[in-house]
This record gives sequence, C-alpha cells and structure tokens, in this order.
Amino acid sequence: MVPQEQGFEVINLLLVSLAAVAAGFGTPADIWASIVKDFSNITEPSAFAAFIQVLMIDLVLAGDNAIVVGALAAGLPAEQRKKVIFIGVMAALVLRILFALIVTQLMQIIGLILVGGLLLLWVSWRMWRDLRHAGESHGSPEVYGDEHSGLKPAKSFTRAAWAVAIADVSMSLDNVLAVAGAAREHPGILIVGLIFAVALMGVAANIIAKYIERFRWIAYLGLAVIVYVSVKMLYEGWVDPHVGLGRLFGG
Repeated sequence: MVPQEQGFEVINLLLVSLAAVAAGFGTPADIWASIVKDFSNITEPSAFAAFIQVLMIDLVLAGDNAIVVGALAAGLPAEQRKKVIFIGVMAALVLRILFALIVTQLMQIIGLILVGGLLLLWVSWRMWRDLRHAGESHGSPEVYGDEHSGLKPAKSFTRAAWAVAIADVSMSLDNVLAVAGAAREHPGILIVGLIFAVALMGVAANIIAKYIERFRWIAYLGLAVIVYVSVKMLYEGWVDPHVGLGRLFGG
C-alpha cells in the first residue's frame, strides 16, 4: 500500500505506536496482568465473544480504511498518489494511537457511550451503503478493491490530502470506539485489540482489503458485529449506573 522504500519507516513508526498504545493503560505489570486475566478466561462466553468481536471489527475497518484512502488518491498522478496513500497510513496510525490513549478516560464520561453507539450506527449505515453501491472511482494500483468504494477521487494533491485526513479522523475514532465498546469489561482484550488495530493498519490493511473485496461475506459479517456493538453501546449508554445517560433523567 505504501512505496517500498518507505516500508522501514512504517515499521519503525508502528513499533513506537504499539509501545505508545500499551503505555496508555498503566505500567507493563498492569497491562500484562489484565491480558493474562482475560485470556486465561477466554473460554468464558463473554470473554470469547468480546475477543471475536474485536477481531472482526479490526479486520473489517482496517480494510475499509485502506479502500477509502486508495479511492480518494486514485485520480492523482502516480507519485502524488503514493504520497497521499502514505500520508493516509501515517495519519491513521497516529490517530489510532491518540484515540487509544484516551479511550478509557472518554468511556467514563456520562453519555459518551450512548453517543459512541449512535456514531457506530452511522458507520454501519455507511458500510451498508458502500457494500450495496457500485463504485465511481477507477481505483488505484496500490490498493485492491477501491474501485468499488463509491467515492469520487480528489482532483488535486491538496484536496486528496485533506479528504484522507478527514476520513482518517472518522474511521480511527470509529475503530477505537467499536473495540472499546466490544471489550469494555475486558481490559486485557481491549488492550490487545487496540494494539492489533494499529498493527493491521500499519502492515496488512491492503492485504485485508484485497480479501474483503474477494470474499464479500467477511464485510457483511463485520457489519453485523458493528451493528451489534452499536446497539449494545446504546443500551449500556442509557442504563449503566455510572456513565449511563438515563441516570440524569432518573432512568
């Protein structure tokens, strides 16, 4: 997805990113204790369901991110297109790190879980629309499947860069909120899921996009998981005794 000569730069940033995500959840001992606790109980229905949901969310949204970035850059000359795609990957990595570092604090704000559920419902509708809609972009050679994205490519480097930046903000927040919503009661799975999301975006997003385009049922299964997580967040965002919005209205 990115020029080969920039691959080492991506890997270096990825390693720093993984360390930063992990550091946002306490000391290494705290992180390891959470991971061991959750994965030692992975056979429990709630923990196993959370883990599967996190995997599906990360796979589908990483591929979706790659397709969107490729589609927006598709109308540019080859050199500019590669730069925009590279910028898109870097921006997505950085944004996922920033959102991951503050997600546990954000989830303690009254009403934010409910807002996150509404946001994920909008994400679900957008994914459903994109899956059903034939694309308008001719696609870019660097990214598989972006010719079916339904997005019109930008006509200039500046417009493409801005469009990618805006898309990255939305998709990165979507990803982190969805993972946090799926594994909120399992911090070890949450940590692994967020690190996994960063790793997928930095290394394998284009490969995932290729297989999602080839096997469409994967995208529909991921869509179903995101819908489920959004409904769960809406419910918990209202009834949770600590951060539920319903407590403000005596609900």
